[in-house]
Amino acid sequence: MTTTDQDVIQKEIIINASPERVYNAITDPEKIVAWFPNAVEGSIAVGERPVFDFGEHGKNQIYIVDAKPHEYFAYRWVPGSNHFMGDVLTVANTLVEFFITADGAGTKVVLKESGFDSLPADIQEKRMSENTRGWAYMMGRLEKVFTPNQ
Repeated sequence: MTTTDQDVIQKEIIINASPERVYNAITDPEKIVAWFPNAVEGSIAVGERPVFDFGEHGKNQIYIVDAKPHEYFAYRWVPGSNHFMGDVLTVANTLVEFFITADGAGTKVVLKESGFDSLPADIQEKRMSENTRGWAYMMGRLEKVFTPNQ
């Protein structure tokens, strides 16, 4: 399920794995590369500014806002800026949040990206559209990490 409004993208999936395994897939640099960036440069810890390397699509510095193991992970980034290597906190950015909860035999993951209304007006709609499609694709890839024979 995907929902959007003028400022928020939200995507919800159920994964057949424990919250611990799902959280690790989202936050462990060695595991995140199975579904999101090609590489992670730097530490994924609160207050750090690692770089997600998307190969031919460029690099993007993020700022880790919060991390509550097995429950919540959040960072700020500049959406659609494939080569942003400045300080992400000095420019308009969005907040990406992962909410992780046990759901029966699996884990519910709610991804929420908000703050599009803080972006320059001439790119708000484009970034919202690109990231709506992008998160649907990436969350599908995250699901496949836990699907047998994938």
